[in-house]
Amino acid sequence: MKKLFVLLVLALLASYGSKVSALFAQVKSGSAAWVSAKKADIKSSTGFFASTRGSLELGAEVMVLEVNAKGNWANVRSAANASLSGWMAMSNLSARRIVASGSTASATEVALAAKGFNQEVEDAYKTKGELNYADVDKTEAITVSQDDLYKFVTEGRLNTGE
Repeated sequence: MKKLFVLLVLALLASYGSKVSALFAQVKSGSAAWVSAKKADIKSSTGFFASTRGSLELGAEVMVLEVNAKGNWANVRSAANASLSGWMAMSNLSARRIVASGSTASATEVALAAKGFNQEVEDAYKTKGELNYADVDKTEAITVSQDDLYKFVTEGRLNTGE
């Protein structure tokens, strides 16, 4: 009977485990959060093309004032500069403090690790086939201004997502 109970508990944890752990790691209103991207913009509203009020670097702490109804944007205030506030995409935030230990990791590597990409994951990708990291680096280096992107979207009659 004891073994059956343990197996039942393990089965429940396996099926709900990710939901339970996500619940405790979620960014929520009234709590601190940290920027998990190399650079994240703070916008005047929840639209991708909303004007930018400022930006924060990887690891910067913010106070989450509100999360929008869809759960994809958070109204934040910078912990270092209380006058800098606005909306930030939730994908750029972590409920866990991000600390770079040592000076050997780049900001990009720390950002990827914060999102779950580490050496073990990279090694797994390498064993599955040929990967050209030089092309990935070239792609990451491409930048397009927000104005150019907006022009492309509107001229192509695409949805701006707002």
